[in-house]
Amino acid sequence: MTNTLLAHPAAGAVSEHCQRWTDGKHSFKHPSEGGFDQHRFAAAPLHETIARAYTVQHHYSGSFPAAKLCYGLTTDDPAIAGPSAVEVGGRALVGVAVLSIPMSAAVLENVFPTLEPMQQSIELGRFVLADAAPANAESWFLARVFEHAREAGIRGVVAFADPMPRHRTVIRTDERGGIVEEAERVLPGHVGLIYQASNGYACGRSTPRTLRYVPRAGLVLSERTLSKIRTGDRGADGGEKKLISLGARARRAGENPKTWLAEALDQIGATRLRHPGNFRYAWAVGGPAERRRTTIAMERTPYPKAATDLVKI
Repeated sequence: MTNTLLAHPAAGAVSEHCQRWTDGKHSFKHPSEGGFDQHRFAAAPLHETIARAYTVQHHYSGSFPAAKLCYGLTTDDPAIAGPSAVEVGGRALVGVAVLSIPMSAAVLENVFPTLEPMQQSIELGRFVLADAAPANAESWFLARVFEHAREAGIRGVVAFADPMPRHRTVIRTDERGGIVEEAERVLPGHVGLIYQASNGYACGRSTPRTLRYVPRAGLVLSERTLSKIRTGDRGADGGEKKLISLGARARRAGENPKTWLAEALDQIGATRLRHPGNFRYAWAVGGPAERRRTTIAMERTPYPKAATDLVKI
């Protein structure tokens, strides 16, 4: 996610910065930098194959949700995009938004009880902007995504902001040629400033849960993926390959996937980490009359603040 209240790595203090992702590494822009000219940008539906490749390459999680609708932010300004940018319709792709299907329909029904989940209500599962996108691009892109979603029949969107920071172990060579292991911050944790700036309706937190966390990779393993591995459902192969890339051995032919998974999690150093729940935001999508007809059933809560509401681990 982007444009959140973050602890800037250079300053070490909480401030307003736009977080960007390129090849799984974050960087920061301050809104005061400006530079966003809406006439040089466009937002349009994007083929899932392109959205998947872009998101997996650039987002720190290296994963892609169960997508229903995908949208791309593109520019016609070559000075912004750079020579290596992916081209879509002759324009450079600098951001992706994915409206996705959550693990449980209750994620949507609890917020929008009068809407048909996955048809009229949806989750904003990924929102990724690259370094090339100028500061302040987030709110414009999100507004365009909601306009396109309305045309697709969506009337309610739910999004979550994860307050838990992520770190991973990196290995570097010091000035004496020695090997040094260091903890690199992958995600500082955020409270959803872009959602607040886009008039999101704050409605508390998601349910607290216990995560499968790989500390040295700064990675939370998706429970959906782990479930697919246990049951052998579609997508299990991709999940197994991910665990192998983290250091697990390959599953032997005929080996029980549940038994293999338990061993694999141990091999990659996965731990159980209690999470207090993500901050939840909601939007009624559409024109004024449509928004008035859409019920948000949850109580409105104050906007969380980075100074007091980020998780410390």
